[in-house]
Parts: sequence; C-alpha cells; structure tokens
Amino acid sequence: MTTAAHATAQDLLALSPVVPVVVVDDAEHAVPLAQALLRGGIGVIELTLRTPAALEAIERVAAEVPEIVIGAGTVTAPEHAAAAAKAGAAFLVTPGCTDRVLGAVEDTGLPFLPGAATVSEAMRLAERGLTALKFFPAEAAGGADYLKSIGGPLPGLRFCPTGGITVDTAPRYLALPNVGCVGGSWLAPKDALLSGDYARIESLARAAAALR
Repeated sequence: MTTAAHATAQDLLALSPVVPVVVVDDAEHAVPLAQALLRGGIGVIELTLRTPAALEAIERVAAEVPEIVIGAGTVTAPEHAAAAAKAGAAFLVTPGCTDRVLGAVEDTGLPFLPGAATVSEAMRLAERGLTALKFFPAEAAGGADYLKSIGGPLPGLRFCPTGGITVDTAPRYLALPNVGCVGGSWLAPKDALLSGDYARIESLARAAAALR
C-alpha cells in the first residue's frame, strides 16, 4: 500500500471517490471530524487554509488521527505551502497557479494537485510534467460537460473537480475517464460541526464512500 509519505499526485486521485473539502473555524472540531469521516469510510481530508484555525487543525489531525491522509487546500501564497507542510499536511491543493506558488509547493516535496480552470492552464501545467490536477471552480467553469469535452485533446490529464459539486451531481463527474475523484464540501456542513453532530457527518461520509 502506498503511504502518505510516498504518495504521488496520481495516488491522491485514488484515495477516495470523494475528498471532503472542509473549512474549520475551531481547531477543536478537527479531530472528531476526522474520526467521523474515517468511521464513514473516507480516509482523506482536504482542510482549507481559509481560517486562522486551519494550521492548528491540520497539526492536530496529523498527530492524533494518523490513519487519515490530511491535506491543506486553498494554498494561494508561497508561505502557505511551507506552513502547511510544517503543520503536518501530507499533500497540498491550490485553487489556481502562479509560478511563485508552484515553486513553493514543489519545494515542500509533498504531492499536490494544482488548480486549473481552462485548457491553457491545464496545458501549461502539463508542460511542467503535472498530470493530476484540480479543476476549480468545477460547476462555474463548465462542469462535467467541460471535462468530458477536453478529455480528447488532453488525454494524459486527470482531474479532481471541486466547487459546487453535490452528492447528486458527483456520479456524473466520477463516470468520466479523466476524473479520479471529486472534492465535496457537503460532507462536513457547518451546522453539523457547530452542533457536534458527528453522526451526521459519518452518515454523509458513508454515502460518499459508496459513490462511483
């Protein structure tokens, strides 16, 4: 089995049909959230760097729930990459790409999914040898039809579409040969986190793990 330490970007696409994309406002929620996802059969989580609690949340999950592969999402500045790696992130995800961000992410040595929303962006990343990409914002940028249409001219690329995807629309993406997994924010609703309803999160995870 491939471990997080030896994973490649392509391996990330095979960890789960759905990668939970989570915003944590309170680091105290991170460990019970990760445990609930694991109980539901989801072994990976993308914790976004959108709140002041994010890095501490990553650190706690990495230390206390080593069975789950914890990644840092919304890496939009070079300093984010190093900070996330230091906190214990096993992979990184960017919503888009600049040369400085790409360089910083590559410097960590961690596997990563760079974001692309257009054919030109995807081709530019492919020129750098990057073939596992994040497609963001998926629904707003053309959805499953868009990814299906670029599969012919860009057969060597595979994607994790994220952004606006729901449990009902996910199967349409997952049926595409150039999609390895989808990112989903529906697995960790804010109201469930605030109320401590981890049984609901476990149930959502179980349904997501069964998708294909």
